[in-house]
Amino acid sequence: MSDQFKFTRTFRKLVENTTINSETLLSTDYLNHFNELVMMLDLIPDMPEMMDEIKEWRPKTYAEHFRDSSFTHKDLAIAAYEHVLDEDRKALEMTVDRMNQTVEETFAALDDALQSGDADRVRMICSTASEALQGMADRCSGIINGVEGAAATAFAAMDESIPVLDVPAREKGAPKEEHEEEKVVMDQSAIDALFD
Repeated sequence: MSDQFKFTRTFRKLVENTTINSETLLSTDYLNHFNELVMMLDLIPDMPEMMDEIKEWRPKTYAEHFRDSSFTHKDLAIAAYEHVLDEDRKALEMTVDRMNQTVEETFAALDDALQSGDADRVRMICSTASEALQGMADRCSGIINGVEGAAATAFAAMDESIPVLDVPAREKGAPKEEHEEEKVVMDQSAIDALFD
């Protein structure tokens, strides 16, 4: 029996009766870091003055999030992360990198839209970014909760384009156009597995 397997088995015992998944050794508490941002994005169209506050948000790795949190089992979550299956850890980290890239693009697009005073564009950017981040958070949740095929779905999604956040500004006097939002979705089997 390899030392790695012994450590993994030990950590699976240690995380029992906590909110850390005993199969994947991951915790959905990490997603709170992104959920807070999504909530603030949803408020920006009606409260643009919050942009200064929202721009204080910074990307955090899994360990950084728990180190800075008040999560009861934060030390255990950090230690257990070292024993997460490589496929799950890579899929989670790749998806989180994608989320961070989306946030960076969103902030740049919002700055431009707010400076130009284009309220429709601000609303569309916030809506598009919020949906994209929620979709990627759902992928992360699937990985964290051990949904079969979730890691493979996350890897496959890396080939998808990130939603276009630079929604073109409307020319003065031009009629409003409907902008179709590009949605990030989970594979149907992964979605079905969430309800099993």
